[in-house]
Amino acid sequence: MSTTIKVKGMSCQHCVASVTKALSEIAGIADVQVSLEKGEATFTENSPVPEQTIKDAITKIGFEVVSGLE
Repeated sequence: MSTTIKVKGMSCQHCVASVTKALSEIAGIADVQVSLEKGEATFTENSPVPEQTIKDAITKIGFEVVSGLE
């Protein structure tokens, strides 16, 4: 299942790399694609991942999830 979230605060490719790394390290998440232009991260959930786990991973590195998971 593919999921897209809006990530607020990214301004450069280093930000993209940080978000990609943070999401990739969550068990059950794969195929992470982060778009600086759209301010979005898209990923595949191989197994269910709690929404709060994803939000916490993004917040921990200094960014904000600005809309609910779709």
